[in-house]
Amino acid sequence: MKFTFLGTADSAQLPVYNCDCAACLRAQQDPTWRRRPASALLQTEQGAWLIDSGLPDITDRFAPGTLQGIFQTHYHADHAQGLLHLRWGVKMRLPVYGPDDVNGFADLYKHPGILDFSKPFKAFETRQMPGFTVTALPLVHSKLTYGYVFVSDAGRSIAYLTDTVGLSEEVMEHLARLNLDVMIIDCTYQPLAKANRNHNDITIVLALQQVIQANTVILTHISHSFDCWLMQHAQTLPPNFQIAQDDLGFTLA
Repeated sequence: MKFTFLGTADSAQLPVYNCDCAACLRAQQDPTWRRRPASALLQTEQGAWLIDSGLPDITDRFAPGTLQGIFQTHYHADHAQGLLHLRWGVKMRLPVYGPDDVNGFADLYKHPGILDFSKPFKAFETRQMPGFTVTALPLVHSKLTYGYVFVSDAGRSIAYLTDTVGLSEEVMEHLARLNLDVMIIDCTYQPLAKANRNHNDITIVLALQQVIQANTVILTHISHSFDCWLMQHAQTLPPNFQIAQDDLGFTLA
């Protein structure tokens, strides 16, 4: 099971337009530090699945037949905007699995095109896919949002948890029972940030990890302010914590 980060930013992305903070200046000078909308690609021997669709160039990145489906965490623009173009494809159907959000995003439900929204997940529902199972976990956000736990047929596990601020006790208990190989989690803000209504800061993530005890924690959905903090404090994080970057990935055998 291979996992690749396609984007690791919050909704502002990085560099932020007209910002001259240290993180944005670094991203302007070195493209490897740029961050696109948070999304990822899960690959097995049986195929590839997109996790969220905020990238505007999905049709350029993935040839027809490349994707078996899309796991949609929620329908905020920075996680769903790529669907607006993708839907106008022809001669195929592409499943979009996500929460049963009656509002969806823009007019996607009214004009879905090739996209098939007919099989939304229920909270804590598990489905067997080719090569892995996937379980939808309700997150704490301003719009109906799911995280996903992917478990390969070989028993290796990845949790993808964005967007959220904290986790419910039920979700934490579920994750703690799994002995997760990797927990990928929303960490938008530095400690004690004021604007953390809908997203984690690093203090929240550290507290969650005390309960969940994942073997590896990877931080994503990163803001420019948190990237600035990381430039000075990344070495203070626990040794099993990593910072996601666009286009980087890992494989679990």
